[in-house]
Amino acid sequence: MVTGPILTLAEIDIELSYRTDEFTRITATLLELDKHRGLTLIRRFPPTGLTEQRWAPVREALDLMWQDYGRMRVILESAREMRGTRSRLDENVRAELTRTLRGRPHEISRTPIPMAQRSLTGPSESVLFVGLADTLDRMRHTFPRIAEFLDAVDMVNTRVMSGLAPIQDRLDRVGVAPGELPVIESGIADLLRRSATDPLALTADEITARVGALDAELRRESARLSERAAMVANWPAAVATTRAQWEALRDMDARAARARAEVVARIRTGALPPASDSSAPLGAELETLAPRSGAAADLLALRARIAEAAVRAAADVELYQGLLDRREELRGRLVAYRAKATRLGVGEDGDLLDAYANAERLLSQRPCDLAAATRAIADYQQSIGEKSGRKS
Repeated sequence: MVTGPILTLAEIDIELSYRTDEFTRITATLLELDKHRGLTLIRRFPPTGLTEQRWAPVREALDLMWQDYGRMRVILESAREMRGTRSRLDENVRAELTRTLRGRPHEISRTPIPMAQRSLTGPSESVLFVGLADTLDRMRHTFPRIAEFLDAVDMVNTRVMSGLAPIQDRLDRVGVAPGELPVIESGIADLLRRSATDPLALTADEITARVGALDAELRRESARLSERAAMVANWPAAVATTRAQWEALRDMDARAARARAEVVARIRTGALPPASDSSAPLGAELETLAPRSGAAADLLALRARIAEAAVRAAADVELYQGLLDRREELRGRLVAYRAKATRLGVGEDGDLLDAYANAERLLSQRPCDLAAATRAIADYQQSIGEKSGRKS
C-alpha cells in the first residue's frame, strides 16, 4: 500500500540512485569497521571482566547492524530488479517501486498473537515490516556506540603496545636467555594478556605506572648484566673491588666491636646483642671464588651480602656511639646547670651541692646508669629553680 503520492519515473530514478550511493558508502564504512583493530582484538582474544560486560550489548548491536545492512541490500536489489532498464513504467509498477523505496516492504519477523488477545476475525500473528528509511535511521543510531567501544579497546591496546615496544627492543639487544629475567618477562606477559582480554579495565595511569616499573626493572637488570660482563672480562679487578668492599666491612665490624666493649664497660644497659663478625665468613667465601661459569653472578651476590652486612655494622656503631655520647651529653648538661646555679647565687646551697654530688657520682660510675643519672640531673635542675625562685 502506498500512503503518499506515487513517484514519477524520474523521481524513482533519483531516489534509487541516491539510495544506491548511500548503500555504497555504508558498505565501505562497514567493511572498514570489520577490519577495525579493536574488533580484530576482540575476535582473537575473547574478552573477560569489564570488557566482556561492555562488549555484550555492543555485539548485539553489531549483529543487528549487519542484519539491517542485509535488509537494505535486499530492498535495493528488489527495487533495481523491478525498475529494470525500461524507459516507461506503468502506474502499478511505479506504485510498487514507491512502496519499496519509501515504505516498509521488508518483512523481518512474525510473532504469534496469544488467543486471548485475538479477535474472532483478526490475524493470528503480528508481522513486522521495515523499509530503507527506518533501517538506515537505526543503523545511524547504532554505529557510534559500536565505534566508540572499538576505539576504546584499540586505544588501550595501542597504549600498552607502544609503551612495551622500547622495553622489548632493549630486551632483544641485551640478549638474555628466556627465563633469565622472570620478573620482567612475567610483567610484560601479564600486561599483554590484560590489554588483549580486558583492555577496558586498564586505566591510562595504571598502564603508565606498570610500563614505568618494567622499564626501571629492566634498567636495573641491564646494569647488573653489564656489570657481570665487565667482571668476566676483567676478573682480577672485579675480585679486587670486592675485596676492598669486604675490608671496609671488616673495619666497620671492628669499630662496632670496640664501641660495644666500651659501652659494656662504661654504660649500664640491658642485654646487648652479641658482637657480629659477619666479615669473617664473607671473606672466606671470597677466597673460594674462581673465574668459572656463573662466578660473576656469585660475586655480585657476595657484594650484595657484604653491603647488607656493612649497613648492619654501621647501625651497630651508631647505636653504641649514641649511648656513649649520651653520657658525655649528660655530663656537659650538669656542668652547665652548676654554672647557672653559681650565676644565680645559689651554687653553694647545701641541698644543691648534695644534688650535684649525687648526679656527678652517678655519671662517674662504671658502668654508668644513664637513666638514674638523667633523673638526678633533672632533679638538680628543678632544685636550682626552686632555690633561686625562677623557673629553670
